[in-house]
Amino acid sequence: MLNMFLRHLVFLICLSGALLCAAGWVYGDLSFWCMTPFLALSLLGIYDLVQTKHAVLKNYPLTGHIRYMLEGIRSEIRQYFIEGDHEELPFSRSARSMVYRRARNINADKSFGTLDNLYDPAHEFIAHSTAPVKVDPASLRVVIGGPDCKHPYSASLLNISAMSFGSLSARAVQALGKGAKLGGFAQDTGEGGLSKYHLEAGNDVIWEIGSGYFGCRNEDGTFNRDTFADKANDSRVRMILIKISQGAKAGKGGILPGAKVSKEIAEVRGVPVGKDCISPAAHSAFEGPVGLMEFVKELRELSGGKPVGFKLCVGRMVEVAAMVKAMLHTGITPDFIVIDGSEGGTGAAPEEFSDHVGMPLRDGLLVVHNLLRGAGIRDKVKLGASGKIISGFDIVRILALGADFCNSGRGFMFSLGCLMSQSCGSGNCGVGIATQDPRRQKALNVELKSGMVANFHKNTMYSLAEIMGAAGIKETSQITPDRIMRRVSDSRIIPYSVMYNILHHGELLEGRGAHPEYRELWAAARHDSFE
Repeated sequence: MLNMFLRHLVFLICLSGALLCAAGWVYGDLSFWCMTPFLALSLLGIYDLVQTKHAVLKNYPLTGHIRYMLEGIRSEIRQYFIEGDHEELPFSRSARSMVYRRARNINADKSFGTLDNLYDPAHEFIAHSTAPVKVDPASLRVVIGGPDCKHPYSASLLNISAMSFGSLSARAVQALGKGAKLGGFAQDTGEGGLSKYHLEAGNDVIWEIGSGYFGCRNEDGTFNRDTFADKANDSRVRMILIKISQGAKAGKGGILPGAKVSKEIAEVRGVPVGKDCISPAAHSAFEGPVGLMEFVKELRELSGGKPVGFKLCVGRMVEVAAMVKAMLHTGITPDFIVIDGSEGGTGAAPEEFSDHVGMPLRDGLLVVHNLLRGAGIRDKVKLGASGKIISGFDIVRILALGADFCNSGRGFMFSLGCLMSQSCGSGNCGVGIATQDPRRQKALNVELKSGMVANFHKNTMYSLAEIMGAAGIKETSQITPDRIMRRVSDSRIIPYSVMYNILHHGELLEGRGAHPEYRELWAAARHDSFE
């Protein structure tokens, strides 16, 4: 009995207060408004007692709501008061702070020394040189375009990763595009279609074509070649990217909740207003590895010879080997391939997919890099990489593993002011980035934020140039696996060249080399099927 009394104590106090105030109002001089707070809480307590949906509220009327309020702000409490500077969930406070400061052109240098444990088995560093050199950040670009490409593109080593209009607000897309124009780098549209907001600043655009073919689809959802050709020949569209799969939800189509599908977004995508927009998991415009290569060729021709590539999160390695075999069989090579790591970000994905589906970036990048090297065609295909890349060292590390350029999504979101509240899919973004609410979008100042986007890129590229210079590296081609060191125990550090297997040029075709796992993989793959 005492236990039940304690559980209901707050409710009984409010109920008693309401009754006393009511008596004072009827028989005394108390105002009616003195009674209303107690009355409102008492009515809520009565509702808690009679409802059957929440056991906590039934057993703890009124006080049970405290539990739900605390749960609702748990991530904010952890982020601001509990989380350590180097806890990566998914980005550490230290990393976010670095981006914020670089975006605002504030000195991001540390005082007093590193906070990292340099003897931790996961610690990595670049081997510096006793003969450092000067590297110009403006020179850090890569030309993308294979032998069949008529209009190669000189890309920055750091570009904006795929983020769709719909997932992001119009103002966020505008700010990113204007920042890309100011900084001379490219913006990937994401699979949500090529909108006017991507094009209005005149910046370089990578048009991503997903399985929903948004912006170039027929009413039944199939690919429309005429619409694609008309848009792809816009001079602001510099490259075309076919999305096979995405890191954060590999093997699953894109998801845009119906609450975010406004009339404008529906028109851009060619879908109904207010309904969940879910693209199919697989493409309908082609089938199998040979079909993929033929689709690459078709898009290249329809776009007037612009660079065409595809993006994937590596899953079954034999399927990647099948793609490479199809390149050899057809003589068609993509101009570039972007490897998306399973640690990549997304606006909405099932938790199991984010946590347990797909290969992490470094492993997936090595698989693709090795298969292309082993097949003797690595020089024809540029490799991009995306997945938690926000610093100069992140770029160096990924280039050492075989990438030619990098993309960043959440890094540029931080430069816009993202607080990492992890509410992207709800439409309730507090800073106007991942929302379609017109009132919330007004918080995002396009002019101000575009400058911050450009600042983040500029300062990150300057950091990359300084790191390369300190290591005595003049060109990105000199960033090799032996340059990056990793601690594997208290007493041992090894270079990436020892840690990872790197195939020799043409090794798979010659059937030689000391990598039996790749030889077996190559033997199991078929150019005409993913089976």
